[in-house]
Amino acid sequence: MIKSCPMPFRATRAFALSALAVLPLLSACGSSDDNAKKAPVGPVEELYNNGVDALNDRRFTTAGDQFAAVEQNYPYSTWAVNAQLMSGYSLYLQNKYTDAIGTLDRFIQLHPAHRDIAYAYYLRALCYYEQIADIQRDQKGTEQAMAALREVTTRFPDSTYARDAKLKIDLCFDHLAGKEMEIGRYYQKQHLYEAAIGRFQRVVDDFQTTNHVPEALHRLTEIYLVLGLKDQARKTAAVLGFNYPGSVWYDDSYNQLLADGVAHPDGKAGPGDSGPGFFSRTWHAVF
Repeated sequence: MIKSCPMPFRATRAFALSALAVLPLLSACGSSDDNAKKAPVGPVEELYNNGVDALNDRRFTTAGDQFAAVEQNYPYSTWAVNAQLMSGYSLYLQNKYTDAIGTLDRFIQLHPAHRDIAYAYYLRALCYYEQIADIQRDQKGTEQAMAALREVTTRFPDSTYARDAKLKIDLCFDHLAGKEMEIGRYYQKQHLYEAAIGRFQRVVDDFQTTNHVPEALHRLTEIYLVLGLKDQARKTAAVLGFNYPGSVWYDDSYNQLLADGVAHPDGKAGPGDSGPGFFSRTWHAVF
């Protein structure tokens, strides 16, 4: 997965955190940094601007030290509130997602009415999103990412962040369907057909907007034919043929039905064919 690094604002030496937006992404999220031996001291504006400058230069340790100094030395200032959010962003850029989520949760809890609260929710969701594992691994992180992204779209439906969150939700949804398909294929190869049917049927029922549905219907047709459930195979293939008549899964299922004597050679409806082909006839018979 390619990581996106939305900069809250292209910082200049000014106190303008209200301009938070998804601007051009940083191409790299890591670099060497200076090690501060002592806690920074100085006027609050200077500390904050030093943190912004360090963040722009990708000197994340220095940036974190400066923002922490703002919070420690001026805890009741508006600078401290914004420094907390910038600290969360800095941790995100360093791939320290657990720490970033903790910082952002604290910001959200303490400042629910802040003008940049939508960004805080969005950044928190990104921290979960960046941790999504490939489909060979447990998908709890994907579910957490979806929940966090949905919170953005629910709370801030008209924001730029919501539009991006919706796109990422679709990707998460497809990812979860892919995991179900992987498990289903494994069960099918092991001849654990009941378990495989459960996985493929879940894709059909719960992930209807993903591109995994045609294959799921095809796999179900395969299994029903193996089990001798020809009527069930016919009905499942009808759904596949009606909804995805031009897919390779349609062709494969139709050929399997032919081989098993369930379909007739002249029964397949081609693209744009409005005649009563085998699948369309079966669709109406089923529904």
